Amino acid sequence: MHLGYAVPRNGLPAPTSFRCWVEAALRGAKRRKPAELAIRIVDADEGRALNHDYRGKDYATNVLSFPAELPPGVALPLIGDLAICASVVLREAAEQGKLARDHWAHLTIHGVLHLLGYDHIEDGEAEAMEALETRILAGLGIADPYA
Repeated sequence: MHLGYAVPRNGLPAPTSFRCWVEAALRGAKRRKPAELAIRIVDADEGRALNHDYRGKDYATNVLSFPAELPPGVALPLIGDLAICASVVLREAAEQGKLARDHWAHLTIHGVLHLLGYDHIEDGEAEAMEALETRILAGLGIADPYA
């Protein structure tokens, strides 16, 4: 895992926390092969620009996932990149009455699952992904974020 902070790190989770959450997501999804990913913690301006450029949405969102698109014949453990917007994560945690650390964990796990191919566009997919997230988080002592 490669982690970059594009915002001041004060009050944000440490790299060891992100590594723990990524590993929990990989274990929970039963990923047995090596996996490599990058996480960039961004500010609202960068989050908004990325969301606009890649999703056509003109606002910063909590987490964006960019699954690796490797050319045929290239076998690397790279699964992709995540961009997590610090200000959105902190605002959402406060609005939802959650511990910020728990929300960071949830969104990191959520993003990793997207990199592994999980989605929540259709109801059945959403239920399966949410159930997996809830199980992974419970294993970390974190309450169901959807309750």
